[in-house]
Amino acid sequence: MGYRWKKTSKGQYVDGHERDDVVWYQQTEFIPTMTALEHHTRAWILTHLDELGPLPHQQIVVIWFHDESTFYAHDRRELIWCAPDLKAVPKPKGEGVTIMIADFVSADYGWLRSRDGIRSARVVFKAGKAREGFFTNENIVTQAKVEMDILEADYTDEKHVFVYDNATTHRKREDDALSARHMPLNPSGFGKNGNSPNFGVYKNAIGPDGRTNTIQSLYFSADHGKYPGRFKGMAQILIERGYGEEAKLPRECPSFKCPPGSDRCCCRRFLYSQPDFVNEKSILEKVCNMRGFDVIFLPKFHPELNFIEQCWGAAKRVYRMYPPSSKEEDLENNVTSALDSVDVKVMRHFARRAWKFLDGYRQGLDGKQAAWAAKKYRGHRCLPDSILEQYGQWNS
Repeated sequence: MGYRWKKTSKGQYVDGHERDDVVWYQQTEFIPTMTALEHHTRAWILTHLDELGPLPHQQIVVIWFHDESTFYAHDRRELIWCAPDLKAVPKPKGEGVTIMIADFVSADYGWLRSRDGIRSARVVFKAGKAREGFFTNENIVTQAKVEMDILEADYTDEKHVFVYDNATTHRKREDDALSARHMPLNPSGFGKNGNSPNFGVYKNAIGPDGRTNTIQSLYFSADHGKYPGRFKGMAQILIERGYGEEAKLPRECPSFKCPPGSDRCCCRRFLYSQPDFVNEKSILEKVCNMRGFDVIFLPKFHPELNFIEQCWGAAKRVYRMYPPSSKEEDLENNVTSALDSVDVKVMRHFARRAWKFLDGYRQGLDGKQAAWAAKKYRGHRCLPDSILEQYGQWNS
């Protein structure tokens, strides 16, 4: 019959993958940006992934993918070939000590290293309340600075772009950054309880709407007759910008889950969509942009577009083959060895698979359809234009 009793393989997670706002970002932001970069990246010969195809005519772009992954000391293979007389062997309880690895990888060079192999942007982090704490935005920015130092020293002939997960740790803005997310509708301090604190944003440039580049104060003046020194509230800010009708909209859609693509459903969404607010960058983006590096954020719930995920999987497969040990020192040494065992040619296979998923989404496939297409066209970086029709025939 062909059946085997085995542990089922994990498929692609579906939670949130096809959510309207996620698909909107995928189609309008991420895919167009990656498509523009794709024409400037290196291509590799299918049968010999250490050989280059035709090079771009302009400056080569190297895309570095970032991620973090946790390794567990007691992580071992659970399915093995067993002799009939194999006895149960005592083993440690629980997952054991852990370490988290944060690193960058590209299809061009593999793990990010200096030319001489001495310097690395890899972070080995012992996460936990009683250990080194938790990996914060400050750690992310510090790691990015090390990465940029290496690239500026050894890889100056190419343009480098960093791709990060769409996580709040990565997208954190400065504490005083312009944001409409929690602004009150009316002047602060005059809500139901009459004592809400002043909102902490002070000014905002109007420029992009074609009017003069004057500064719009978000607070009433200290000598204002009714609201001295108070935050104006979203409605008043919109009125001053010339959006009187929009100021009459409801304060916010339930849980700020607005209809996809809509910017006139509520006051908060409309102000949130204004150029001054949209263009407010994260700390990570600001730090990288100042040194000439671009940052891209993946769509949420799309790990298949980040091929470093498969690099982690390949490394963990090797790690599970090492002799078991509960020692933290052995864990770190074995993890480092396992990571270094992932060959760059294998990484290029993983990268090719990620590009196939992206091309599938570009052609209108959803997650399930893209997974089918990526498996059917294993050796291709792009999918045929007829892929949606082929899927329909296969699924009929």
